[in-house]
Amino acid sequence: MILQIGLVVLLIVGFVIVNRIIKDSIALFGQRKAVSDIRVSYVTKMLQLGLIAICVLLACLIMGVGYGQFEVFFSSVFAVVGIALFAQWSILSNITASLIIFFGFPYHVGDWVKVVDKDEEILGQIIDISSFHVIIKRLSGDVVTYPNSLILQKPVIRFIDEKAARNMSKLMDQLEEKKGV
Repeated sequence: MILQIGLVVLLIVGFVIVNRIIKDSIALFGQRKAVSDIRVSYVTKMLQLGLIAICVLLACLIMGVGYGQFEVFFSSVFAVVGIALFAQWSILSNITASLIIFFGFPYHVGDWVKVVDKDEEILGQIIDISSFHVIIKRLSGDVVTYPNSLILQKPVIRFIDEKAARNMSKLMDQLEEKKGV
């Protein structure tokens, strides 16, 4: 029993150290990519939640909770979570996409972009990237909320500045006029 308590204490110390390393690494990464503090906080919290779940699982295993008991517990939890996520699959995909966007998205807040979509092309400036959406302000002033999971699936054109985006908009308008004539 003393060995188990010692291992749990060691696990908690390891958790604190790894948690601090993750938090500092994400903050440093966010500074290098010029990401807002709010997004850094979201990503840190998501990864900390996963780390906590792993540590609780390991602590239970150390304390002698049997695999049979885990099986019953996790099958119950996964059944409830599975039903909830099946109904809201897009939430899970947008959260996952948010992590991908944080670590590998080539566009930042302030960039002028065009999302190429067959239904409607979205041309504007990225004003925010949240856990679920990329917020784009169009040239007309309208604000478009575009889901993270979809922006990873669509081609995105990045413009050097607002002038280049406006030139593209004028060109698109001219092409539409020619089609209508």
